[in-house]
Amino acid sequence: MRIFIDSADVTEIQRAWETGLVDGVTTNPSLISKSGRKPTDVYAELQQMGINDVSMEVYASSNWQEMYREGIELAELFNNATIKLPMTVAGLKACRTFPDDVRTNVTLVFNAAQALLAAKAGATYVSPFVGRIDDQGYAGLEVVKSIANLFITAGLGTQVLAASIRTPHRAVRSFYNGADVVTMPSNVFWDMYKHCLTDQGLQIFEKAYATTG
Repeated sequence: MRIFIDSADVTEIQRAWETGLVDGVTTNPSLISKSGRKPTDVYAELQQMGINDVSMEVYASSNWQEMYREGIELAELFNNATIKLPMTVAGLKACRTFPDDVRTNVTLVFNAAQALLAAKAGATYVSPFVGRIDDQGYAGLEVVKSIANLFITAGLGTQVLAASIRTPHRAVRSFYNGADVVTMPSNVFWDMYKHCLTDQGLQIFEKAYATTG
């Protein structure tokens, strides 16, 4: 069971990383663009932080050789790189071409059939998008469960990395349904610490301490 932070904001990643409870980071072009920084600058800082698993997305081209070339360059530059590839014909062709020592994460997975193909292509991770599946009127958590069960039945070593997680409940249920890794925005990570009864209990204890002098 591992928790990743889905962000390219180095400051918020570092704050979460310092808890000792975060195991890696996922990024994507939208998050990198939002940070206003060059991707390689962000990756370099995350590597310096000691984060040993960072998903770095290649440009989603129809040319698998270009994705492969870009992925190899990232893997050579950063020893913590996991190459993030799209769930496309070209993406899977690139995926199956990488050497065994290069981790891969096939993203934009929305059903078990896609996950099966990605696993057969040798992906280290597949990333079903729980929230986006929910948005389409389907049960994202059930997709996580079906992929996890399929991998167990087929004896596949690919790990399920649940993405598009919007609440602590969805994070916990993803693990319950068989996800090996859950990646989430930092606000969801911090919300996992919270409960109104915890706050109430602390207030009661503080009042009790005050009466003891």
